[in-house]
Amino acid sequence: MEIRTLRYFLAVAREENMTRAAEQLHVTQPTLSKTLKALEDELGKKLFTRHSFSIRLTEEGVLLRNRAEDLVSMADRIAQEFVTLDDITGGDIYFGLAESHLIQYLAREIREFRMQYPDLR
Repeated sequence: MEIRTLRYFLAVAREENMTRAAEQLHVTQPTLSKTLKALEDELGKKLFTRHSFSIRLTEEGVLLRNRAEDLVSMADRIAQEFVTLDDITGGDIYFGLAESHLIQYLAREIREFRMQYPDLR
C-alpha cells in the first residue's frame, strides 16, 4: 500500500465521485479506478458502493478513511520536517577573532542576524 494510493482513496472518499476526484488529482479516471480496484484486491475488502453518479464508502471504507487520514497526515508532517531541517532556528555560535577595526562591521552583521534569528546566541 502506497501513500499515493491512500491519497487517491481519500480524494474519492471526499468527492464521492471518480471523475471529480480524478480531475482534482490530475490523473485519468481509468487510472484512478484501476488503482482503487487494486487497493480493494490488496485488502480483500470492498471499499466503495458504486452508484450511477456517486460512490459511497462501505464500513471497511470508513475504517480505511480514518486510518488513511492519519497516515497521509503523518507522511506530510515527515516531508515538512525534512524541508525545514536546514532552517536555522536557534543555538549558540562562537567566534574567535583578533582585535581589529573591522570587528565593528562584523558586530553590525551579527546584530542584524540576531534580529532575523532571535533564538541564536
